[in-house]
Amino acid sequence: MQRRRAVAKAITLLESTRPDHRARADELLAQLLPHSGRSVRLGISGVPGVGKSTFIEALGLFLIERGHRVAVLAVDPSSKVSGGSILGDKTRMERLSVDERAFIRPSPSSGTLGGVAEKTREAMLVCEAAGFDVVIVETVGVGQSETAVAGMTDMFVLMQLPNAGDDLQAIKKGVMELADLVVINKADIDPDAATRAQAQVTSALRLLTQHGRAMAWAPHVMSMSALTGEGLERFWQTVEEFLAVQRGGGALEARRKQQALEWMWERIDAGLRSEFRENPAVRELLPQLRNEVAAGRVAASTAARKLLDARRT
Repeated sequence: MQRRRAVAKAITLLESTRPDHRARADELLAQLLPHSGRSVRLGISGVPGVGKSTFIEALGLFLIERGHRVAVLAVDPSSKVSGGSILGDKTRMERLSVDERAFIRPSPSSGTLGGVAEKTREAMLVCEAAGFDVVIVETVGVGQSETAVAGMTDMFVLMQLPNAGDDLQAIKKGVMELADLVVINKADIDPDAATRAQAQVTSALRLLTQHGRAMAWAPHVMSMSALTGEGLERFWQTVEEFLAVQRGGGALEARRKQQALEWMWERIDAGLRSEFRENPAVRELLPQLRNEVAAGRVAASTAARKLLDARRT
């Protein structure tokens, strides 16, 4: 319990926007970094209702029984109107949340691009340093969240429903290009539909591989039922096979290095945006230009250039 409380406090510190807290957070990260990087980083995404929480709880309990310690960083989309977030993952994962060998941290996306919380990468390092050897990042699959999750994990898992309606919905090129594994969940409800969906996605992935996605690992497709637990062992075997292939060819190390560099530039971009908005000259000029752009009297590009010029003076 003390370890989980310490992890929670550390992540709260990382999420703070106060300058003094940020300085302390940087010191903390410097101390934790040598003790991180040894976990399996698993990204889980899928549309609402696909059963992500049920699947993650079942997987977490399955792994704990086999001696693993599991951390779940569940990112809830924040409302653009109120800024609020439901943060209900601990409620949906009742059994996993009370286990001492697991840690669940729901976080609001706070409007971050892709629906992934701004500090999720840093929270991942804290969990790894605390000894959680499997870290799962879960986010709702709405728009660009898949890209964000795939960009911070070792393996990206996309969950689909057997009866998603339009068959093409399951084989969108942009999403399929990111997936290392596609899981057709809730196969127990309609096994025939799950078999058809698995065949459709497999065909789509085969086409992508033929058109430039040739690599050591060919993305897999499987059907399972998180509710009954059927397919869990096969799922984890597939994860272990993927990691073995990636480690053997050096792809995993290269992937993490690239992700670290992308993280650095992401934080630079965020810092520059914040600094720009806080600039006195920009803050003085912004209300007037914002009104003129909205009224159609000034082009957006012209207003942007004026604001950038104001920052430089």
